[in-house]
Amino acid sequence: MTARADDALLTVERVSLGFGGLAVLHDVSFAVRPGERLAVIGPNGAGKTSLLNCINGFYHPSAGGIAYRDHDITRAAPYEIARLGVGRTFQNIELFTGATVLDNLLLARHRHIRYGVLAAAFYYGRAQAEEAVHRARVEEVIDFLELEPIRHAIVGGLPYGQRKRVELGRALATDPELLLLDEPMAGMTIEEKQDMVRFVVDANEALGITILLIEHDMGVVMDMAHRVCVLDFGDLIGEGTPDAIRSNARVVRAYLGEEVVR
Repeated sequence: MTARADDALLTVERVSLGFGGLAVLHDVSFAVRPGERLAVIGPNGAGKTSLLNCINGFYHPSAGGIAYRDHDITRAAPYEIARLGVGRTFQNIELFTGATVLDNLLLARHRHIRYGVLAAAFYYGRAQAEEAVHRARVEEVIDFLELEPIRHAIVGGLPYGQRKRVELGRALATDPELLLLDEPMAGMTIEEKQDMVRFVVDANEALGITILLIEHDMGVVMDMAHRVCVLDFGDLIGEGTPDAIRSNARVVRAYLGEEVVR
């Protein structure tokens, strides 16, 4: 069942995006309910990452609108959207590779800092108290994602799968209400994917974080998503439960292939 605008956490309404003469998204509409896991799938070049970029302010749609709760975020800057409670991971890992795992996670607490420059310079009073709170929250994320053995490791020296987990940790350290995940399992081994699926599902069910993810692994999508939206060359060609998507003839022709529905 598609979320109604009045009970949605995120509403994307008739969003179009183009670069010059290239149409990337065309009249895309859907909504995300609080607490659900919604997957966006489609062939390479379908506009999936561009859609996430519109939602968190990296791109601004050429038409249509995006609302997060009662906030119009269509033209908002990324930092403004982050302050509202929207977290993000990236298809290409965007970590500070010369810093430790712990420092990368601590940097994610920046949006929660309320003390001023003077308090920070002398590190007293409010700055000290806030820093303790932020450090405690980061420790919770480290425990949650089982990052303790690599907490002091330099991120640039970690294997790819561990760096993907650190990036998820940095997003969780922002305390998001909505988490945008751009291919979180891409390039991982089977065991790493299993761990990542577990962490994403736990973030949703145990922490109450709403999930909007892009993913190419159809086994993962069909097992973990409550609903699925399908993009094809910028058009939304299907939306529904995993079972409904499996039996959608247009989706099968465009993306899934005949074997999925046998």
